[in-house]
Amino acid sequence: MFTQKEASALRQQFWTAFGQYMLPVKGAEGEKVNWVNYRTGEKDVYFRMQADAKMASVSIDVAHKDASLQQIYFEQFVQFRGLLEAETGEEWTWQLHTTDEHSRTISRIANVTTGVNIFRQEDWPALISFFKPRIVALDAFWSQVKYGFETLR
Repeated sequence: MFTQKEASALRQQFWTAFGQYMLPVKGAEGEKVNWVNYRTGEKDVYFRMQADAKMASVSIDVAHKDASLQQIYFEQFVQFRGLLEAETGEEWTWQLHTTDEHSRTISRIANVTTGVNIFRQEDWPALISFFKPRIVALDAFWSQVKYGFETLR
C-alpha cells in the first residue's frame, strides 16, 4: 500500500512518461497536441484519461451545469456516434446525466478497461497501449465534428 504522497508521485510519473511518449505524435490536423491535457476548445466538453489501481478509462465528459444544455450537447454527440465508433473501431458506453468522482452531474461517453493498475510500473505499457490509440482516435473524430458544436454555443 502506498501513502497518499507516494501514490501522487507515481501518478505524476506515469502521466509525465505518457506525455513524453506522445510528444512526437501530431494531431489529426498536423498540429502539436498536449495529449495529457487535451483541449477541445468547447466550454465544458473534455476528453479525459483516468487510471487507478483497478481500471483505466478514456472519456468524453460533457459537464455543463445546465442539465438541458448538457443534454443538447450529449444529443449532438449521439448524432456523431457512428463516426466516433468507426474512428475508434469499438463501441463506447453512453451515459446521459451520470455522476462523476466529484458528485457532479455530467454526461459521459467512455471506454473502460480493467485489470490494470497505475501504481504498478509493469502495467504502464498496457496503460499506454490502451490510452494512445483511443486519444488519437478521439482527436481524429473531434477534428471532423467540432464544427457541428459551434451552433450550440
